[in-house]
Amino acid sequence: MMRVARPLVLLALLPVFAGCQMFSSKPADTTAGQTRLQGELVSSNGQLVFQPCVGQQRYVVRDSANTSLVQDASYMPDAPGKLFADIRGSFVASKAPGTDGEVELQQLYRLERSSTACQDPNFKQLTVHANGNGPAWEVQAGGKGMVLKRQGQPDLALPYVEEQVGDGRFSLSTEANNQRIELWVAPQRCTDSANGSVQHLGAELRINGQVQRGCGYFGGARND
Repeated sequence: MMRVARPLVLLALLPVFAGCQMFSSKPADTTAGQTRLQGELVSSNGQLVFQPCVGQQRYVVRDSANTSLVQDASYMPDAPGKLFADIRGSFVASKAPGTDGEVELQQLYRLERSSTACQDPNFKQLTVHANGNGPAWEVQAGGKGMVLKRQGQPDLALPYVEEQVGDGRFSLSTEANNQRIELWVAPQRCTDSANGSVQHLGAELRINGQVQRGCGYFGGARND
């Protein structure tokens, strides 16, 4: 999807996110030598080690950008599930068999307890995901539209327009059933109050002026 500030482009109605594309063992996007990958974090010999969703190579994490990943991982609630991480950095594979490579971390997109995130079939189609609590809500947006889920209400599949507002902030807006629905997103470290997950975006869902706050992250279709 091409993103423009003005004029805005109306996107087509979203079918339910379909397909069974899984994470690739190859980098999804590379910017200035950096790669975004998803995988599991484990502690090994006093170091934090990243194991991608696909492949056997492991990488010792060097947090050169001070993303707070190491601290966040140590404070993550001790709940069921693996410690899933979605990160971007410079990956250097080891040259000796059986030894770990290194990743110079530049960006943390998401950190959470999950045993299924590596198998998420919708991740590659998503441009942005956002969710909040009290009551629970979730937005999944992609190149063909977005799905709005709210506790106690039927899911809505909607077209939307996107507007850039500067400094990495943007909004998605639509109208349905006499409701003005907007999702406002900004770069900001955000912790989910329900499960302790850390995400790299702050989010606000506005419906007819009523605001619910939450967190968000870029899906596999967007890396900026």
